[in-house]
Amino acid sequence: MSVRFCPLPPRDGVHASCVVLPHEAWPSLLAYLLRRFAHVADSWQQRLAAGELWDDAGQPLPADAPYRPGQRLWYFRSVAGETPVPFDIDILYHDERLLVVDKPHFLACVPGGRHLHETVLTRLRRDPALADASPIHRLDRETAGVMLFCLEPAARGAYQRLFEARAVYKCYEAIAPYRADLALPLQHRSRLQELPGGFVMQEVVGEPNSDTLIELLQQRGDWAQYRLTPGSGKKHQLRAHLAALGIAIANDPWYPVFHNDKAADDFSRPLALLARRIAFTDPIDGQQRVFDSRRALAWPQEATCCN
Repeated sequence: MSVRFCPLPPRDGVHASCVVLPHEAWPSLLAYLLRRFAHVADSWQQRLAAGELWDDAGQPLPADAPYRPGQRLWYFRSVAGETPVPFDIDILYHDERLLVVDKPHFLACVPGGRHLHETVLTRLRRDPALADASPIHRLDRETAGVMLFCLEPAARGAYQRLFEARAVYKCYEAIAPYRADLALPLQHRSRLQELPGGFVMQEVVGEPNSDTLIELLQQRGDWAQYRLTPGSGKKHQLRAHLAALGIAIANDPWYPVFHNDKAADDFSRPLALLARRIAFTDPIDGQQRVFDSRRALAWPQEATCCN
């Protein structure tokens, strides 16, 4: 649940999470937590026993705490066995409102699921000066490149509205197989739909809801470097579009064939997709903002220059 007030300071860059108790009758707080969150029952018992569950006054709750309908409870998420990501975040720009970073591959944008400390947001918030940083948009965990954060809560909505209105220019670069029979540049349009139970997207028959401009930058043997300019923002759009054209991005674990996301990351084989540039007119001061990634994509080892 999103709330403005939190009685606890961040812990190692992680902000406390909140649970609001519904207006129901329960014999005790623990009884409710054990039933409502049965999949993490042991975790709740441990938190209460260790004084790691707090009320709105920032006071730890006892193990025999009564159930109080409407009460807010605060706790810190934990993730067991989180794999460290051995890549750094580079800062491209920093002022009183905006923070622009060059995100590495494999680092999730924000905490979620099995990623907590190894996320861009948590790493940034470890710096007390960046405790209020919040993402304006997101990139896939596997994608590297330019990402924007807002440091001034009151200004965040104005920047987010730029993305909602598609008033932000974004271009990406990708390395994928070369197709001599594919006439480029190409404005690829299709209808994307999430595959039931599969998490990935697929093209289906119907009115297009996604479009990407695909341009050839250079060719090296069987591989090519492409510039991708999305005109829409569907989930996994660039990855799904290139896979549908028979040129799935190098080292993509999900396209064209989906592999279990819980498999261990192979840090030597990053997805060859980079958010190269973001440009927009700043809604606060009217300045033209242009930010470019300093990263370079790695070509497959067998690639040889042919242009």
